[in-house]
Amino acid sequence: MNQQPLLRDSELERTSVVANNTMNRERGLSGVNSYARELGFDPVARLAGLERPSWLDLCSGEGHALRTAAGLLPAGAVLTGVDLVGPTARLPRPAGAELVTASLSTWTPPPGRRYDLITCVHGLHYLGDKLALLARVATWLRSDGLFVGHLDPDSFRLPDGRSAARQVLRALRGAGYGYDARRHLLRHEGSADRPPSLPFAHLGADPHAGPTWTGQPGVATYVRPL
Repeated sequence: MNQQPLLRDSELERTSVVANNTMNRERGLSGVNSYARELGFDPVARLAGLERPSWLDLCSGEGHALRTAAGLLPAGAVLTGVDLVGPTARLPRPAGAELVTASLSTWTPPPGRRYDLITCVHGLHYLGDKLALLARVATWLRSDGLFVGHLDPDSFRLPDGRSAARQVLRALRGAGYGYDARRHLLRHEGSADRPPSLPFAHLGADPHAGPTWTGQPGVATYVRPL
């Protein structure tokens, strides 16, 4: 059973585990430490051929992948990165790349904007109410859009501290998400007019839960099935 006080998202975001994490700061578009390697596909290749491709990267760090993609995609591409800490290096910002410093617990795209691709590379590990974000993400996709992000199901806990992984994965699959357990990747294809129903109440989060399968610290999300 959890012995630490559970934190609300506003409290969680002030902890060192969340606000100062470095996992995704230097990851590039391709190569050894890259989005292509972590996701199993090249984001630019996925967007190639679209007239005005749009990519939203959640927990984007310094935004290196988006900066590179801006030079490879056609003019008019919309590239948005959102990160709690935001870019810290003074690097040129290519045309079409928007890097937003904001909390994902409250951030939403501009009205009417939908994306062809939404990614969250090892970012969900640091969020409290993961399910609320995942439900909203489905409404930010275009009709043939794709969301892909890393998820550790064991980061979900029941009120007594036991794993809620099975219940959460069952609910996600019922809401149209697919999960690749080998790569720890969650997917959702196609848009939703309203957030999918994920029948859990968020109780709070524990930033002292220990490492995920990556070896880096993560946040345990406590939920109660409804």
